[in-house]
Amino acid sequence: MNRSRLLLVACIAFSFTISFAVADAAFRAAASRVETVTPAAPMLQPRSGQTATLLPDGKVLIAGGMRRNQDFFRSAELYDPATGKFQPTGEMTERRVGHIAVLLRSGKVLIAGGWVGHGTTDSAELYDPATRKFTATAKLTARRGEPRATMLANGDVLITGGDDHDGADGHLASAEVFRAATLSFQATGAMHHAHEAHTATLLNDGKVLIAGGKGESLTARAELYDPKTGTFSETGSLVTARYKHTAGLLADGRVLIAGGSDERDWSGNLNSAEVYDPRTGKFLLTPSMNDSRFKLPEEAVQLQDGKLLVAGGSREVEIFDPASGRFLVVLGQMNDKWHYMTETRLRDGSVLLAGGYPNSDQATAQTWIYRP
Repeated sequence: MNRSRLLLVACIAFSFTISFAVADAAFRAAASRVETVTPAAPMLQPRSGQTATLLPDGKVLIAGGMRRNQDFFRSAELYDPATGKFQPTGEMTERRVGHIAVLLRSGKVLIAGGWVGHGTTDSAELYDPATRKFTATAKLTARRGEPRATMLANGDVLITGGDDHDGADGHLASAEVFRAATLSFQATGAMHHAHEAHTATLLNDGKVLIAGGKGESLTARAELYDPKTGTFSETGSLVTARYKHTAGLLADGRVLIAGGSDERDWSGNLNSAEVYDPRTGKFLLTPSMNDSRFKLPEEAVQLQDGKLLVAGGSREVEIFDPASGRFLVVLGQMNDKWHYMTETRLRDGSVLLAGGYPNSDQATAQTWIYRP
């Protein structure tokens, strides 16, 4: 190839690279112009590891969590989008963190499991928005810290894995179902592997995808729960073993898995992301997030336009656009890398981001609002 032709090829390649970079920057800038994260009114208490549940009246129930290690809350509060403020509500029967909270079809909220001190609990309770009170209900079949809960198509709740805090290795492979009609817990088929700090995502066919987490060691394993048979079956493995990550269902039925950490925990934060396709049972890498992050809300928020919001573990909030397969950074930053915060989509499409703790054990009462 002569010198002039080589020069022409080089110029074309350089031009393509510049054009791609400019287009990518413009794409991100365009998203930032219409999507913002701004500070909002603080909670009544600083909290991390709390739960946040959207109630039928549009308010958000914030329950439990901790101020710092071993300083757990029994208290709960309500966020009212109409006023933008928090107000106290009834107290839970237990001080707990790392528990589950699920809105039932009855309008009540199931609260169960979590850490109550140096150990885990099998206790459960129901919050009634009409009376604003918590009442104890039947106990779990096992003590579980940081399990995952998934509302099934029939209104029952699947609860998987967690840590029973027995001995050096308390990671659980067991699972159970909360029967909404009888307000009772019933054991169901066990998972093939133990999972803690994993994700559990309801698929369009009614099955539940269990992905990653920690068992005997950090795992890339994934399984499917079939509520018709009450059993788990193994499916494709994650590209990257991870835990304390986030997952979100996409409009086309695929599942985004993002962030988390490897076995190094704080030193092994991940920015990688992958997508599970139920049709093939395989995970495939997708472009990475703009920042590495872990200790994320288990469920990424699905926005009204089908995009997914990922927050926590970073100052930045990112949006995954399935059309482009890219993560976009939202305009506006939080003032620290808040871990174990909560994210709740409100009725108007905005998202409440609340609490968390930075690289220390002191939680914050701060909140933010994402506005699309």
